[in-house]
Amino acid sequence: MASKKEATAHKPVSLLNRKAFHEYEISETFEAGIVLTGTEVKSLRLSRANIAEAYCRITDREVWLHNMHISPYEQGNIYNTEPLRTRKLLLHNWQIIRIQAHIQEKGLTLVPTKLYFSKGRAKVVIGIARGRKLYDKRENIASKDREREARREFAER
Repeated sequence: MASKKEATAHKPVSLLNRKAFHEYEISETFEAGIVLTGTEVKSLRLSRANIAEAYCRITDREVWLHNMHISPYEQGNIYNTEPLRTRKLLLHNWQIIRIQAHIQEKGLTLVPTKLYFSKGRAKVVIGIARGRKLYDKRENIASKDREREARREFAER
């Protein structure tokens, strides 16, 4: 029989930005903490967030996450914050300098790819990305289709 701890254990919350993997070619990733309010954390634990349209900017040696939508917590009443507010990301200074050096190169941007909880703390994986051209997107889809067909044929044998 399962113990009480296993029975009450929740599925770890993880949000993946699938659009970022389609639109961008991600070269390097960094894990960052995120500054949130209490009701935002509760809403995140209920998977009520969207990072598909989010992006990051560096201002005054601080990394800020823009346009990430976290729905207001239903029981939050006056403690709820604006859903699309900018949120500060927590990184080491050397990481910020490294990211800033990469981003100054033409055509690179900083996009969030994944949001999850680690040891009770909300973490965001941000990636240094280069935008894909339309023909690159088509080639990527075609290669995934070929790979899927090969796996299907192999499974039938």
